Amino acid sequence: MAMDVSSRAYREQRWAARVALAAAGLAVLVPAGYGGVGGVLLLVGGAVGLALAAAGLWWTLTLRGPLRWAAALLAVAVPAALVALFAATLFWALPVSLALWGVAVWSGRYALRGTGEHRVRVKERRTPPPRRPFLIMNPRSGGGKVGRFGLEEKAARLGARVVLLDPDHPQDVAALARAAVAEGADLLGAAGGDGTQALVAAVAAEHDVPFLVISAGTRNHFALDLGLDRDDPGACLDALTDGVELRVDLGFAGDRPFVNNASFGAYAAIVQSPSYRDDKIGTSLDLLPELLTRQQGAKLTARAGDTTLDSPQAVLVSNNPYRTGDPFGFGRRDRLDSGALGVLGLRVDSAAEAAALLLDPEPDGLTVLTAREVVVEADRTEVEVGLDGEALVLTSPVHCRIAPAALRVRLPRKRPGLARQQPRLDWRRLRKLAATVGRTAAPRRH
Repeated sequence: MAMDVSSRAYREQRWAARVALAAAGLAVLVPAGYGGVGGVLLLVGGAVGLALAAAGLWWTLTLRGPLRWAAALLAVAVPAALVALFAATLFWALPVSLALWGVAVWSGRYALRGTGEHRVRVKERRTPPPRRPFLIMNPRSGGGKVGRFGLEEKAARLGARVVLLDPDHPQDVAALARAAVAEGADLLGAAGGDGTQALVAAVAAEHDVPFLVISAGTRNHFALDLGLDRDDPGACLDALTDGVELRVDLGFAGDRPFVNNASFGAYAAIVQSPSYRDDKIGTSLDLLPELLTRQQGAKLTARAGDTTLDSPQAVLVSNNPYRTGDPFGFGRRDRLDSGALGVLGLRVDSAAEAAALLLDPEPDGLTVLTAREVVVEADRTEVEVGLDGEALVLTSPVHCRIAPAALRVRLPRKRPGLARQQPRLDWRRLRKLAATVGRTAAPRRH
C-alpha cells in the first residue's frame, strides 16, 4: 500500500514537472506567436531594454550632476516604456503569458517539493521552562516596540527579570548578560536590533545557556529566519512557558559575534557616516560614486577556501548562506545550522558588467560560495565593517569564522511565521524528472 501511494505521488510529480516545462515554453511562444516576427523582435528588444535600465542604474550610482539625473531618467523610463509597449502590442497575449509563467512556477515547485532534496529537518526538543530568565530590552528599538507591546510587563508576569537600557547612558549589554549568568540566570534574552541580539547571544553561547530572541527591532532578520512573528514581539515571550529549543550557528568577525552578516566595502563605509541614520538614501547617493569607482574606501581582498576575490566593491559574509537563485525568497536563509558561512562578492567596473548582472545567469562580477572561514584584508591597518547593521572599524585582516551549533535558542512551540520551505526552481532537475518513465521515477527499497 505504501509503495502504491509512493508511486502515485511520483507520477504526480512527474506530470507536474511536465506541466511546468510546457507552461514555461508556452509563456515564451504565446507572445512570439501572436506577434510573429514582430513578437520575437519585441522579446529581443525587452532584453536590450533591461540591459539599458541596468546600465542607467549603474550610471545613476556612479555619476554626479546633470549626467546622474539623465541616467536616473533612463533607468526609470526604459522599463516603463517596455511595459507600455508590451501592453499595447501584445494585448491578450501578455496576461496569458504571465499566467502561464505563474503555472510554470507553481507546478515546478510542486514537482520539486516532493523529491525531498530541499527538505531540512531541524532538531527541536522540549525543555522545561527556565526558572530565572534574564532579559535585556532597548525601549527605543523598532520605534518603541518594547513600550507599545507591553513587553516589560508581560515578561515580568512570566517571571523574568528585565533590564531596560537607558539610551542616554549607554551600557555594556554583554557585561550585563555575564553578570546575570554569574548571579544564576538560566536563560538570556534580548529585545532589540540584531546587533544587540548578537552581543547577548555570544554570552549565552559562551556559558551554554538558552537564548531568547524577542523581535522588537526594526528589521530583525535573525528572528525572521527563526520563524518568529516580527509584527508581534509579545508572542516571542510565550517561549518562557511553552517553548522548544534548537541549536544554531553563530558567526564571528574577529572576536565580534554576528547572527546575520558582516559587510565589507561600500555599504560598510556608508553606515559609518553620522548622517546615514537620518538620511539613508541621500547619504548613499552622496558617497557611492567615489566608493564604486574606487576613488575612496579601502581596497579589499577576500579569501574563502581556494577562491580569492580581488578588489570587490562589496563583500557580504553571512551566518549561513542566503538564498540567491530564488526571487521569491531572496535574502532568506533556509537554515541556520549548516556550519558554513555564506559569501557574496560583488565587482562591477562598467555599465556593461552591471547589465550582465541582470541578464547573465552566472555573471563574472558576482561570486557566491560557502566556506568555514573567510579572511578579508584591506590596504590599510583598519577596515570598516557593518556588523548586523552596526558600524564598526576592525583591525585588518579580519578573520571571519563560524561556530557550528554554538547557540541554544529557545523559541515558542507555535511560531506562525515559520513558513514551509519552498524548493529552488531547478529547470535541469525538472527536465530529468519529466523525462522519467514508469517505475524509474519511483523510490527503490534497499
